[in-house]
Amino acid sequence: MKSKAVLFGHPVHLMLIPFPFAFLAGAVVFDAAGWLSSAPRLSTTGAYLVAAGVVTGIIAAVPGLIDYIYTVPPDSSGKSRATKHMAANLSAVGLFAIALSIRRDAAAPQMAVLGIEAVALVVLGAGAYLGGTLVTRNLIGVDHRYASAGKWRDETFTATPGQPTIVAKSDDLKIDQMKLLRIDGRRIVLARTEHGYVAFDDRCTHKGGSLAGGVMVCGTVQCLWHGSQFDASTGLAKVRCGKPVPAPGSSENTAS
Repeated sequence: MKSKAVLFGHPVHLMLIPFPFAFLAGAVVFDAAGWLSSAPRLSTTGAYLVAAGVVTGIIAAVPGLIDYIYTVPPDSSGKSRATKHMAANLSAVGLFAIALSIRRDAAAPQMAVLGIEAVALVVLGAGAYLGGTLVTRNLIGVDHRYASAGKWRDETFTATPGQPTIVAKSDDLKIDQMKLLRIDGRRIVLARTEHGYVAFDDRCTHKGGSLAGGVMVCGTVQCLWHGSQFDASTGLAKVRCGKPVPAPGSSENTAS
């Protein structure tokens, strides 16, 4: 799914996260080298790298939070993974900030500081692993293109009680094109098949992946997370392929 926080079409979060990872990992290396070799200059460099890593980490967290709220599908395995990713990264940045705050001398970090930084680096590595999985497996921030489907489209509407909500023109989409509608907090896919327009929930019944972020071929929608396919030609997203697990209290992914 295309990121909500983008710059010139590129996800801002993915552009910023290399900086805190590089700064904080480098800080541990310099602090450890300075402590082992009793070289004050190396430890001083480590202190500055920690400060730079904490600041850039906080900055990178802002577009990350935007994507967490608006891009990652709710009630999905990706959301659970994103929550752990966010918790790990924020915890790591917090630990580095604590290490920096108790550091008495930038040129000579005490053993407690090195211990906290080492733990923080492990936590940061776990967060990085989860983040990579979100991109490569859950396709968060990936703006994929297929056939003639065009660019990712995401529009927000507010419904007025008793009044129809106009979400598209008759020629807005081509056959097998989809777009995501956010109507009063609910995510709905608007798609066009050979028989006309259909609408259904933006949720794969397997792991909660975004169907709007998938592909549609000849009226069949495929979730890109695990390949489950749904027939949308009747307005009902009936399973054609895969082993979906319905959400509690629901029997299938029905049209809106």
